[in-house]
Amino acid sequence: MFVARTVNIQQLVESTAIALGYELVDLDLGARARNLRVFIDRAVSAEVDRPAGAVDERPLGATPRAGGITLDDCQRMTRQLQRTLEVEGVDHDRLEVSSPGPDRVLKKPADFRRFRGALAEVRLRVPRDGRRRFVGVVRAASDEAVDLEVDGAVLSLAFVNVDKARLVPKL
Repeated sequence: MFVARTVNIQQLVESTAIALGYELVDLDLGARARNLRVFIDRAVSAEVDRPAGAVDERPLGATPRAGGITLDDCQRMTRQLQRTLEVEGVDHDRLEVSSPGPDRVLKKPADFRRFRGALAEVRLRVPRDGRRRFVGVVRAASDEAVDLEVDGAVLSLAFVNVDKARLVPKL
């Protein structure tokens, strides 16, 4: 008897990234999940990804990155993913692996904790005080909300209301 097996591409790519010492930042499946765009970064150590409320000794704006993703990292991840996708029977037309870039997306509370002190743009699903777009400095993040300093005031924005968020690069 043949049993169809559904593969969760997100979990597959994430477990491959972790096994190679990377963090899956974002995954874009494209049209009909045939074009895979994968964005990876260096894995965050447990020391940097501490729970909300824990004291962080880094100066504001300092990021825990020892170095960005290199071309060699992207090639390594691509080769491993090609093998993994083939073994798992995931048919695809195109695979791209890239660094997240200076305007890295922020998706999880851990992302906001990692980039405490950095400038970020946060877009909300539902307007707050007549605004949906806020640009400010990430001050803190819990599992429920991110504290963003905007125009001298700290706003607590609930994650359930965050539509998109990304770092604002310093030019």
